[in-house]
Amino acid sequence: MEIKNINQLSDQFIWQDKVGLMTKSLGEAGGNRKIYVNIDYVPPGTYSTRYHSHSQQEEFFLILSGTGTLKLNGEEKEVSIGDFIGKPAGENIAHTFYNSGNEVLEILDVGTNEPEDTCYYPEEDMYMHKSNGEKRCFSGKDISNTWYPDPNPIK
Repeated sequence: MEIKNINQLSDQFIWQDKVGLMTKSLGEAGGNRKIYVNIDYVPPGTYSTRYHSHSQQEEFFLILSGTGTLKLNGEEKEVSIGDFIGKPAGENIAHTFYNSGNEVLEILDVGTNEPEDTCYYPEEDMYMHKSNGEKRCFSGKDISNTWYPDPNPIK
């Protein structure tokens, strides 16, 4: 084990999109396997993620700097430095942060690394299922309610 510094992470542990949203994967850089520990940097006028819930992944968020809005199960709540929320898995608790402030919204994002998880995106009625290292996305309208794995269905 070695001590690492958040300001000296190699590029493999930093993700950034075209609008400046950035995630530093501290847990991965430190060798964690069962949990992830990220710092998310959300520029003014942008979202941290698409609005979604998890079937298996439990999460915890702490606002480190800036101000913003947490959309949680359809309700919008203002957040600022020191605010935190724990989000248990499997309860259809949809969430996203929006930076409604003038400075970068910095969020400590901690959660469980789950080999199996389904994210549901209610605004788009889309699912992303993660299993065996693969991700599959599908629309809620594509879900079959007539197929079952019974090997001997009654006709």
